[in-house]
Amino acid sequence: MNIWKSGIMGVVVGDALGCPVQFESRETVAKHLVMGMRGYGTFNLPPGSWTDDSSLTLGLLESIRRMGGIDYTDIMDNFVKWLDGGEFTPYGYAYDIGRGTMSAINRYKRYHKPHKAGNIDERSNGNGSLMRIMPAVLYCCDLDLPAGDAIDIIHKVGGLTHAHIRSNIACGLYYFMASAVLSGDGSLTERLQMGLDRGFAFYEHYLADHENLEYYDRMRDLEAFASLPEGSIRSSGYVVDALEAAVWSLVNADSFDGALLKAVNLGDDTDTVGAIAGGLAGLFYGYDAIPEDWLAAIQRREWIEGLCESK
Repeated sequence: MNIWKSGIMGVVVGDALGCPVQFESRETVAKHLVMGMRGYGTFNLPPGSWTDDSSLTLGLLESIRRMGGIDYTDIMDNFVKWLDGGEFTPYGYAYDIGRGTMSAINRYKRYHKPHKAGNIDERSNGNGSLMRIMPAVLYCCDLDLPAGDAIDIIHKVGGLTHAHIRSNIACGLYYFMASAVLSGDGSLTERLQMGLDRGFAFYEHYLADHENLEYYDRMRDLEAFASLPEGSIRSSGYVVDALEAAVWSLVNADSFDGALLKAVNLGDDTDTVGAIAGGLAGLFYGYDAIPEDWLAAIQRREWIEGLCESK
C-alpha cells in the first residue's frame, strides 16, 4: 500500500466531503444528510472542492517531497505562497482561512523566524495544525523514527502555526494512532487504542505537568468512548473537539465511507473533522477503499496524486 497516497487522499476526500456543509449545525445537516460528494453549499463551489485543510496539507507535502525532508523555513514559505498567491488551492486563491493560521503566517512574513510564528496562547487551540499534520506523520512513519525524534518533528511542524502544548499533544496523539494503524494488527479500534496507549504513556513521561494531556482523557478507553451518544460529541473548531469527533466517527463505523459520512454529518467544522478522520481511515482501509466516484470529483486529483507518488 502506498501510505502517502492512502493517507493524503483520505485527508483531501474528507475535507471535500465536508466542505459544502461547513459551519452548518448538526440539526441543519440532519435535514439533508451528506450521502456522497456534493457541491455548492457554504462556499458555493463545485463538488470535490477542498479547503485550507488540504491546501496546507499539500503545501507541507510539496515541501517534504521537493526538499527531501523537513525544512521549516521552506514549509512556511509554501504557506505564504498559499495565503498570498493562491498556490496549493483548487482555483488559484485561498479561502476558508483560519484566524490562528493567518496570524502565524503574517508573523512569519514580518520576522522570518518559523519557530517564532506559531501562536502560544491557550485561546489559540484551534484545529489548524492537526488538520494539516498528516504529511509530517507519514514522513516519520516512513523513516520509522524513534518516538522521541518523531514527536520533536511533529511538535515543530504543528507549532509553525499553533504552538500551544495542547495543540502539540493532539498532533502527537494523531501520530501515535497513525503509526499503530500502519504497524499493528487487529481492528481499527484495536489499533487506535494501541496508538493512544503509547501516546498517553509517552506524554505522561514527556510532560512535567499533565494538565493539557487530561483534556484528551475521554479517549483513553475507546470501547467506552465509542459508546458515548452522539449528543456528547462536539465537532467544533477546537482541537480537542475535532480530534474526539474524528476518532468517535472512526470507531463507530466499519468502512472508509461510513466513517467519513458519520464525521461530516456531525455538522459544524465538517471539513476538518472529515479530513482528520479521512487520513486515518485512508491508512487503515487503503486507497482502493475510497469510493471511485468521490475520487473522480476531487479537483486537481491528478496533481495531488502525483505529489503523493513523487520521491
